Amino acid sequence: MFKISIFYSLTFFILISSCSEGSKKNLSQQLQSKDPSEIHKKPASTIQDTLYINSISVVFYQPDSLQLNRIKAITDPSVFDGSMHEYFYQIRNAHIVLKQNWSQLKIVDSKNVRYLVFVGLDHTRYTIDLDQYNDAYGMFVFDLKKHQYL
Repeated sequence: MFKISIFYSLTFFILISSCSEGSKKNLSQQLQSKDPSEIHKKPASTIQDTLYINSISVVFYQPDSLQLNRIKAITDPSVFDGSMHEYFYQIRNAHIVLKQNWSQLKIVDSKNVRYLVFVGLDHTRYTIDLDQYNDAYGMFVFDLKKHQYL
């Protein structure tokens, strides 16, 4: 009976230690695969146009087609497809909510622009270079009095 209990104890110990070594190995392999050189910034816009906004607005921005192709080239296909799916529904839902709850906001969809210039009541200009934002898609809300909000 003593030999059987030693056998089971030893077997249990071996199983526990082998499982923990395997998880350590997997974790170290995962950490090695997250090489900092694999992290990419959003490619620069190929268009240099400017959009001027001089009313109470919400501005949705998105990449131009060449920039989108560059983003697609450096992004895993499943991640890219998932992001595009998520973007479509988030923007659609945002438009619906804004129209229902903040109808005074003018909705501006900007594509093929690099710069957004918000012109305030006192003619102060706030310029945003979209290349400085690492998000391919986003929105700004502007109320003519204060600096724009992301």
